[in-house]
Amino acid sequence: MSNTLEKVKDYIKIGLDKGLFLLDENKSRIKYSISDNPRIFDHPEVKVQTETFVRLVVDYHYPASRIKMYVPVTMGREVKVADIVVYADDNCTKPYILVECKRQEVSEAEYQQAIEQAYSYAYALPGDIKFVWVTSGIKSDYLRVDKNSTSRERLSDIPQFGVAEVASYKYVYKADEYNRTSGKQKFFDLAVIGRDELTRCFKQAHEALWAGGQLNPSEAFDELDKLIFCKIWDEKKPRKKGKPYDFQVITISKEVEKDDNKRRLLENDDLYKRVKNLYEEGRQQDAEVFRDNIRLTPEKIRTVVSYLQGINLGKTDLDSKGRAFETFMNSFFRGSFGQYFTPRPVVEFIVDVLPIKKNSKVLDTSCGSGGFLLYALDKVRKEASRTFENYETDLDERMRWKDFWHEFASNNLYGIEISEQISRTAKMNMIIHDDGHTNVITSDGLISDEEIFERTHNAGFKYGTFDFIITNPPFGSSVRQTEKAYLKEYHLGQKDQDWMKPPSGKISYRDSMNTEILFIEQDYKFLKEGGFLAIILPDGILTNTSLQFVRDQIEEWFRIVAVVSLPQTAFTANGAGVKTSVLFLKKWSKKETDDIVATKQRIKESLLKQMDFFNLSKIMKAANKKKLDDKAKSIKEAQGITISDARKTEEYKLLSEQIKEEYAEWEGEGRDILSSDYASQKAAQLIDYPVFMAIAEDIGYDATGKETGVNELIEIGKRLKDFIKDEKL
Repeated sequence: MSNTLEKVKDYIKIGLDKGLFLLDENKSRIKYSISDNPRIFDHPEVKVQTETFVRLVVDYHYPASRIKMYVPVTMGREVKVADIVVYADDNCTKPYILVECKRQEVSEAEYQQAIEQAYSYAYALPGDIKFVWVTSGIKSDYLRVDKNSTSRERLSDIPQFGVAEVASYKYVYKADEYNRTSGKQKFFDLAVIGRDELTRCFKQAHEALWAGGQLNPSEAFDELDKLIFCKIWDEKKPRKKGKPYDFQVITISKEVEKDDNKRRLLENDDLYKRVKNLYEEGRQQDAEVFRDNIRLTPEKIRTVVSYLQGINLGKTDLDSKGRAFETFMNSFFRGSFGQYFTPRPVVEFIVDVLPIKKNSKVLDTSCGSGGFLLYALDKVRKEASRTFENYETDLDERMRWKDFWHEFASNNLYGIEISEQISRTAKMNMIIHDDGHTNVITSDGLISDEEIFERTHNAGFKYGTFDFIITNPPFGSSVRQTEKAYLKEYHLGQKDQDWMKPPSGKISYRDSMNTEILFIEQDYKFLKEGGFLAIILPDGILTNTSLQFVRDQIEEWFRIVAVVSLPQTAFTANGAGVKTSVLFLKKWSKKETDDIVATKQRIKESLLKQMDFFNLSKIMKAANKKKLDDKAKSIKEAQGITISDARKTEEYKLLSEQIKEEYAEWEGEGRDILSSDYASQKAAQLIDYPVFMAIAEDIGYDATGKETGVNELIEIGKRLKDFIKDEKL
């Protein structure tokens, strides 16, 4: 597929192959071809220094013989060390470029200090040094040095070997195919990077936004999302070979503006306008992605762009890109928003088990950050990849299979999330995974499909149209009748009619209901007949006697396919300690549900008739009333008091309590008999089918989120898939 064509450029491997350095057999120490002193290789700065050295040779074409590492710099009485110095002559007497390397995780403040340090080294070095390059591996700054002036001129790059001047920009479309004139600057195309490096780019850019205190971390996350969106949009824009990308810092020369501060302001203003245009172009395509404007200063935008400008997000493979964003996102949101994230092993297990296909319509009614939707998309994408490989000679068929998962993402994936910030994050997550965000909406997932349409104008959220619903609804919060009028629209919001009492004909409503229970009914409404629901629920729904009415309703609405118990620690790392299970349910047809309801009602009526329960109850109540009336008359006559006073005597009260206890005992015994007979007859008369049951004690991580190396869900998933296949579900 197109997203796996380009690989990460491994400068360490390139350097080894070219003999620019050697690693010992443990890869713990490195010896450079230009230095006699070995270094500890697993030091984070050494790795950045090594990659930068290789880039100077491979990308910038400087002879290794003109490069020195760890060059002493005398500053007053102190001797410092410059990481790398490139010389303009073969004898290495004329320093030309000084390079300062920092670890990738360096803070923005430390990075700015590194620029000051590099500049001071450049002034301290003898000779007429021309350029400074400061890099953390994921961010670079380039400056021209003029020892006769205190001004600082920022550049888009350092010049390659043999090049006198650099252009105002560095990154162009299809740089390798762009015709370059000898002696002129070599431009670069956007590069594919690995998952860990991309995660660090997201993390460092985010920290740079909020570390100064102008934004809180949550606001900074939103603004970073917007700029990532602009970055992706810029990569998708059509442009000719050699044309520069908009999402990059483009410098202004000193000839245009001599004042350093004014020059930077002009550069920032130009960048701000280009980024804003990208944002508006993207919003025209889907205004729901980001409803508000970019709220960053031009300087802050420059900071973020400097981390992301050289990355090709579009061609970075989907798994690396997705995992990078997910890792960064989870680490940020886990504290305050842990409930919005279902752990990866649980999501993988649920999606892998279900027979989701390219034409399946899939919904998550509490989609959080979009984990279930992304894995459903990935499942269809993998199906496309496997099929795509089978049509090597049929170009038309190859193109059809190449595109169908994009159609699946656009037309068949739906998500609802009540939190606007998390909903926006889910959209961004989908965009990074190559789209599917169009049908992720911000809404209360419990309102009716008609009201969803009125609010969003998205006709896809229609009851009875979904093949699969995969969801982890919020636990524990309750919907009150006084707060949400729609509770009356839910069958589960009504109080049960006690079938062992004469029908009253009145419908009464519960004062409140837990959201996870209402989501069961909402998901039932959204499903097609024969559709699957996979839902994570607290175990109390399966065991508490007070929730028998929920289990009874599930029995009428769904065939119970499987119950898989998760460990107590499944959601501990996300801030929830409740014991949960995954229910796999398949919606009955209306006829099947009607038959179940009718069978249960017929059994109840038959048992009540056989026992003559209502009539016996009526007779007993009448007899008890007569006993009490007779007792009151007797007391009245014996003590010469009124009937009203007679009913207040201890003698009367004792008899009343005795009669109540006797009746309660009789009624309880009758109810027990009815319940027992009902259960046995229901088991005999309803459809008998097998249910897959499993207990997972280790699902790949512990209570802290640390990986354990064992995931029992993998084997359980294989057996459950076979069960679904064997049962022809």
